[in-house]
Amino acid sequence: MARRSSGQFSAASMADIAFLLLIFFLVATTMDIDTGMMRIMSPTSDQPPPEIKERNVWVVLVNSNDQLMVEGEQMPLFMLKKKTKEFLLNSQNLESLPEKRIENIDPLGELEVSKGIISLKNDRATSYGMFIKVMNELVAAGNEVKNEFSMKNFGKKYEDLPKHLQTAVKKAVPAVISESEPMHIQK
Repeated sequence: MARRSSGQFSAASMADIAFLLLIFFLVATTMDIDTGMMRIMSPTSDQPPPEIKERNVWVVLVNSNDQLMVEGEQMPLFMLKKKTKEFLLNSQNLESLPEKRIENIDPLGELEVSKGIISLKNDRATSYGMFIKVMNELVAAGNEVKNEFSMKNFGKKYEDLPKHLQTAVKKAVPAVISESEPMHIQK
């Protein structure tokens, strides 16, 4: 006597296949990671900004053609880090570079600290890539200045110092970069 099938089948193997497909897609799929620049915005204040002498502000402009202008003169990108370090350090106390103030920094004692501020302005049509390249050069200059100061005074790289010494180095060789809202810059 022949048996007829009842039309039912085992769903256990289907669940296994679905689970394996789910694992495959989870492993094989790449997730996009948002990247960007870490920036901390200053808090808003009702007080007017303090007066800053012109010699203490170093103006870096990037126009709509991705041309770099520093203090009104065109500059190639590869020179920006070197010139930024010269501005931040002002090792010869030149009148054309930022003035310094005496500050007592624990545990370093009294030091001459630059009052320099780098003002980065860009055109609305500046490419994002050029803006990032310029910002990278400015930040790299600040990092090199901190590392050189750290090596000279503590014999270690800035990143290898304990937190309290990193804070002291930041105070001793500040690299203040002010980003302004994009605008239309004349060529």
